[in-house]
Amino acid sequence: MKNIVVLTGSSHPKLAQRICDNLGIELSECKLGKFSNQETSVEIKNSVREKHVYIIQSGCGRVNDNVIELFILVQACLMGSAKRVTVVTPLFPYSRQSEKSQKKRLPQHQIGSEIMSSLTQQADGPSSLPQGTFAQSFMGMSIGEGGYRQWCARAGTLVANLLQAAGADHLIAMDLHDPQYQGFFEIPVDLIYAEPCIIQWIRTEIPNWRQAVVVSPDAGGAKRATSVCSKLNLDFALIHKEDLANTKESMGLVGEVAGRPVIVLDDMIDSGSTIYAIAVHGVFSGPALEIINKSPITQVACTNTVPQEEFRKLCPKLATIDISTMLAEIIRRTFNGESVSQLFVHDEQF
Repeated sequence: MKNIVVLTGSSHPKLAQRICDNLGIELSECKLGKFSNQETSVEIKNSVREKHVYIIQSGCGRVNDNVIELFILVQACLMGSAKRVTVVTPLFPYSRQSEKSQKKRLPQHQIGSEIMSSLTQQADGPSSLPQGTFAQSFMGMSIGEGGYRQWCARAGTLVANLLQAAGADHLIAMDLHDPQYQGFFEIPVDLIYAEPCIIQWIRTEIPNWRQAVVVSPDAGGAKRATSVCSKLNLDFALIHKEDLANTKESMGLVGEVAGRPVIVLDDMIDSGSTIYAIAVHGVFSGPALEIINKSPITQVACTNTVPQEEFRKLCPKLATIDISTMLAEIIRRTFNGESVSQLFVHDEQF
């Protein structure tokens, strides 16, 4: 492959090397570091003039440092007269901080009522506060729903805008936590899925998988789980969750799983408060690994969008699903102008 350059940030160099090995090309040399005042330093050793550059950077580890490093890498390629710059983010940074997901993560019922109560107490009288629907909208919340949306920082949108401002021409992202992220970009976005690799892992690593039931841990992941069900011809079940004001989350299972192997699918394991059998992004923050070690689950499989070597040392139940071959094929297809969606329509094997 001529006129292609693959660069990597410091977040996941092993994945980048695997991708280059599958493509049959050399990983371009890039000197990454920090100055004495902790500002990020980037120096690209090879020429990128009139070449298609792919920058591989995952939103893990020191996320803020890696994000800034990505922006500087893109800008360095732009200044080096690169013909086209494509950013490949196996795990897109700040993907959980869109407007929609932030609203879910904040304790809205408590915050909204507390703020309204505080404003009411501070007012001299009933006429001091605006009234009605307009007042609720003006103050950025809804009394009925305890809304807090307009007072949230939209960090995900900010990262998308900064990536475009840095000079990126194209983005390849895997299994975004919120698919709405595609709408934040004016540049082309290829949203890809780890589903073919997960299906292959299920077929080869799970005994008697044909009798299994695929379970989605929430309604948001139902589409992902049903897609796997249809390709493997398996039954589907759903864990229904309901948030009630001033009470703990209630859960219920919809479907029959008694006496059958269970495959639970989700896009991300972060805090580990709920344990999933298969996930795309294994972030494992906080006490996640400790919870998994103490749980009765047999195995937890995650793709290597995030480095898993250190996690596997701490948790023997972890298994890694390699996505480097699929990412290499996607890079090859985008470079040659071939279809990416065909990989997922026909469920091709890697």
